[in-house]
Amino acid sequence: MKASDETLSGYQAVHGRAPAFEGTDGRAYSVGVFSDDDPGADGRFGASLLFIRWSQDQQPDGHLETAYLAFAMDPLEAEAQVAGLTLSEIKAHLDRLIAGKAGK
Repeated sequence: MKASDETLSGYQAVHGRAPAFEGTDGRAYSVGVFSDDDPGADGRFGASLLFIRWSQDQQPDGHLETAYLAFAMDPLEAEAQVAGLTLSEIKAHLDRLIAGKAGK
């Protein structure tokens, strides 16, 4: 069965790299998943999306991150849940983060 690149984990498996998006601010962003190093008071680990913003000369020059999007008793499971998001869902998160930053 051929892997689909419609999700974050699928895209990384097919292309061997993180997907990139153009934000509504006209800037380039790549995305990855991160989780807590330690569990919360309930014993679960939270996982989020981390967007790296790139400069014109291909240097990282900022980042945006979502609130926790998944929780699990194991950090890898929480990360896998977030990595299962579709690229269109991820782009929507990026657009909301940019809009929220612009509104401040």
